[in-house]
Amino acid sequence: MLDLKPISTLAVYLLLPFLVFETFYTTPLNLSFFYITITSVLIMIILIVLGIVAGRFLKFDKKDENAFLLSTIFPNSGNYGIPIILFAFGKQSLAYGMPLMIIHAILMGIVGVYIAANGRGGVKMSVETVLRQPSNYVIIPAILLQQFHIHLPANLFASIQLVGNATIPVVMIILGMQLANVTIRKMKWGRISWATLIRLILSPAIAYGVCLLFPMSDLLRNVIVVMSAMPSAANTTLYAIQFDARPQFVSSCTLITTIFSILSLTVLLNIL
Repeated sequence: MLDLKPISTLAVYLLLPFLVFETFYTTPLNLSFFYITITSVLIMIILIVLGIVAGRFLKFDKKDENAFLLSTIFPNSGNYGIPIILFAFGKQSLAYGMPLMIIHAILMGIVGVYIAANGRGGVKMSVETVLRQPSNYVIIPAILLQQFHIHLPANLFASIQLVGNATIPVVMIILGMQLANVTIRKMKWGRISWATLIRLILSPAIAYGVCLLFPMSDLLRNVIVVMSAMPSAANTTLYAIQFDARPQFVSSCTLITTIFSILSLTVLLNIL
């Protein structure tokens, strides 16, 4: 069986930083960024508390709880969410969708890595792991370059795009290879069902409730709610493999939530 750890290391420490830099460098930030940031953080905190409570109820050990949190907190707002909101709400929704994707990327790169690494050691080790992630160090330079309209040389930016564009295909390959090691009979269907319920049903409901606390437009509210209803992020499998956080369970949740999101998103979009 092929060892996925070297491939996930390549993706986390080489490919992902280029994609993160490209995303932050090319995506303008707007006045709605404050509402997007505060609602995203509040939704994440509520989902963390909900995941911990569910973990206590289901009697998870530390690694199981971390894997459950990875599967329920972070939505696939990039290569899945952006096309969905573009289809549902038109080009004007990208003004909200792109900054929202950026916030999700920041939270996943910090909180997601912390959760994934927490099963291998204490708080100190988890914090050190977060600080060792190169993708977290390209965010501020990329935003500053974009805000001050400093253009990189064309050849340099083309090279960054070339490496960054390889990230999603590699992550998809890693996810597929991880799923190849999972058999249907060995899937923990009870736990996966709980994760699916939280990710696809409770998460958008929580997002809707949080959005009601702020004076935002209907379009912004709808984008936040729909993005919160996305299936589990594919990058969570990457982190689960890298930090040994029950990768089979996390990849299974990513697969199952993606399949069932076809139905849940159809219903949600018709409601909105």
